[in-house]
Amino acid sequence: MKCFYVAASPEVSVEDQRMVSSTMASEFGLPVREIRVPSIDFAYDEGRRQYRSVVVLEMLARLCPDDASKLLALTERDLFVPVLTFVYGQAQLNGRVAVFSLSRLRQEFYGFPPDREALMERAAKEALHEAGHLFGLVHCTDRTCAMSLATNVRQIDSKQASFCAPCRARLARTKGVLA
Repeated sequence: MKCFYVAASPEVSVEDQRMVSSTMASEFGLPVREIRVPSIDFAYDEGRRQYRSVVVLEMLARLCPDDASKLLALTERDLFVPVLTFVYGQAQLNGRVAVFSLSRLRQEFYGFPPDREALMERAAKEALHEAGHLFGLVHCTDRTCAMSLATNVRQIDSKQASFCAPCRARLARTKGVLA
C-alpha cells in the first residue's frame, strides 16, 4: 500500500511535523510516514527575501519516495510565487507533492506574542488545504471548508480543520479516501 509522507525541512520541529502527520492520518485514513528533507535555502530570492515555492516543489518531486502516494512538506521559510506577494503553500493539483509554510501562520509574524494553539490550528487547516489539492480538490466557495481560498490569516482562522460535505464526497468518489 502506498503511504502519505509528511516531510519537514531542518528548521521545523519534530513536534510540528508530528502534528501535521496526525492530522493527515486522521483525516485521510492512510498510513503516514515522516521524513526530513534538506534545507530549502537554495530557493531563496534575495530581492524578495522569500523562498520560491515552485523550485521547492521540483526538489520534493525528485526526493519523493517510490512508495509515496503523496508527499506534503512543511517549512518555516516564507514562500512565494512571482505573481503573488506570498503563498501559504503550493501543491501540484492531482499530483504527488506539496509544500506549506508555518512562517505566516505564526502570531509573531504579525507582531503578536506566540500562540501555540493558534499556530497548530492554522497548520492543520493549511495542511488539509494543500493535501486536498494533491487529491484533486480545487478551491471551495464554502468559507468554512479547509479548501476555501485564504489570502490572509483571518480567513484561515474562520475555516474549519475539515472538508465540507461536497468536498468530502468528491474525495471519496475520486480517490477512495474519506469514504
